Formats: sequence, C-alpha cells, structure tokens
Amino acid sequence: MLTTTDVSSRLADVKARTSAALSAAEADEGASVVTVAVVREFDTKSDKARRSAADDASARDAVIELEQAGDSAKAAAEADPGADAGTRDAVLDAHLAICILKTEV
Repeated sequence: MLTTTDVSSRLADVKARTSAALSAAEADEGASVVTVAVVREFDTKSDKARRSAADDASARDAVIELEQAGDSAKAAAEADPGADAGTRDAVLDAHLAICILKTEV
C-alpha cells in the first residue's frame, strides 16, 4: 500500500495525463461534444482527487472516484467514431494510469 505522499505524487502524474487527454480531445475536430465533456469531467475529477487525498482513507476514495470518471472517459473515447487515434490513446493512457494506481492503494 502506498503512503499518502506517494499517492499524491502519483495523482500528480495522473493529472498530467488527464490534462494531456483533455488537450487532445479539445483539439480533435472530429471528437464529439460528449467525448470532450466526459474527458473534461475526468480532468476535473483529477483536480478534486489531488485536493482530497489528505489521508489514507480519503486518498483511496479519491482514487476510486477518479477511476470511475476514467472508465466513462475511456468508454466515450472508444465509442466516438469521430475521435482520432491520438485522442483515444491519450484517454487510454490516463485511464491506465489511474487503474494501476487503484491497484496500489
């Protein structure tokens, strides 16, 4: 199990990935407004997770909530026929990062 400091550090990495995914989705002219909105929510939840990971219990709850948002973003990106491969890859990268972190808290 990771310490709260380690979780905070890892959440910073996830935040960088969700930000990259959001940038890709917003720049992707083929991505649907739904995909962009769901990825934006994933990025917003990443901010919230970083703020609320003050102790072990709250860190775990924050990671679980963020992983659920990541699941939604992944599903939206994969289902969007207009989204380009770069957008899908960025979302999948962010999703994978939070899934790995979830197994460690």
